[in-house]
Amino acid sequence: MLSVVIVGGLHADARKAAVERLLADVPGSVVLHHDLATAAAGTVVRTVRDASGLLSAGETPLVNDCACCALREDLVPELRRLADDGTTRLAIVELWDSVEPKAMAEVVAAGGLTVTGVITAVDPALVLPYLGNGDDLAERGLAAAATDQRTIADTFARQLEYAPVLAVTDSEEADDEDRELLSQLHPTARQVPIGPGDLAGAAPSAAWGGTPGEPTPAGRSAEPTPPAQSADPTPPAHPAEPTPGRNTASLSPLAQAALAGFDVEAAAAAQHPACALLPAEADAHGVSTLVWHRDRPFHPERLYEALEDITCAAARSRGRFWLADRPDTLLHWDAAGGALCVESVGPWLASLPDAAWDMVPPVRRAAAALDWHPEHGDCCQHLVFTSPALDRDGLERLLESCLLTDAEYAAGRSAWKQLPPAFDTLLEV
Repeated sequence: MLSVVIVGGLHADARKAAVERLLADVPGSVVLHHDLATAAAGTVVRTVRDASGLLSAGETPLVNDCACCALREDLVPELRRLADDGTTRLAIVELWDSVEPKAMAEVVAAGGLTVTGVITAVDPALVLPYLGNGDDLAERGLAAAATDQRTIADTFARQLEYAPVLAVTDSEEADDEDRELLSQLHPTARQVPIGPGDLAGAAPSAAWGGTPGEPTPAGRSAEPTPPAQSADPTPPAHPAEPTPGRNTASLSPLAQAALAGFDVEAAAAAQHPACALLPAEADAHGVSTLVWHRDRPFHPERLYEALEDITCAAARSRGRFWLADRPDTLLHWDAAGGALCVESVGPWLASLPDAAWDMVPPVRRAAAALDWHPEHGDCCQHLVFTSPALDRDGLERLLESCLLTDAEYAAGRSAWKQLPPAFDTLLEV
């Protein structure tokens, strides 16, 4: 059975190093890559290569003037072809710079293929510069479609936070603050170091049918040996069924992570604003994470007036929030690079009739239970701010000033709904 690992990230050098590490370590592996740099000419270039070199190349036309749409339509047929050839053990899908792994993992899984890992490659010295970069992807030639309005910062943040495994380069420019920032941004991720020395003398593992020092032709291996217990005790962040018939104990940590298993549904739930696994409080090496939780809604006008200061207070902020004039609507807060995106993601559970709860996923009900208030249910402010040199006290004072006053709060929901709707433009109402 073909295993598929998705490797992405805007840090191109780190991504390529991770791909080469996997290609060298796992016999029978191939790299499938779609280059979207030619999208302006109306095509996407596809290449497939193994340890011996290029195996095939081709072009696929844009779909609806969208390079990512073309990638989606071409990816699954190519993976199925690799699965059908009977010699490919691992398909390494190397994403183009700005392509986000969530969409591709879901496309692969929907196509009936097995995603065994999702990895984002990171240079820790570049984490803060990329999080602080508010440039549009289009300005850097990285847009995936004419309508792509994403920025460097928000794209990098999603790439980083979705993957349960981070391939981290051994960067000489990175210091303790850089590494701490990476850890606080994604504390549940498994970090696997990669460096130039990792590829020295690499050879196919006997566990996958190769003999160390004796690569099989064209990177292909014989049948794998029976499974053995993995030497790595760290469980995957989104476990799935392990790939049968394969002993991964002798593989590198990165290859083990690529084959550990991945649950697409669990990964999506971990990113959903209503039940996202947000970081906890932390403070080390000059980097802080503030978790701000309150059981009172924001005054829409005061919050709107403070948006710029709140957004620029931290390198990264995210979570869910509660507006007084929309008391039944769960709102998503997502900020990076000095830019903020807010959107409605449906009702708070407390606003739903009892009969509707049976249609709510268990993970959503469990997340609501953690924030449940006897009067308001799951309606709350739950925002997380992560940054070097974070002014925690000043940020907390600013946030508190945006909440309803005691008198405004006591007026009740009917009065709240009459407050000026300052967020209509942002929410496109």
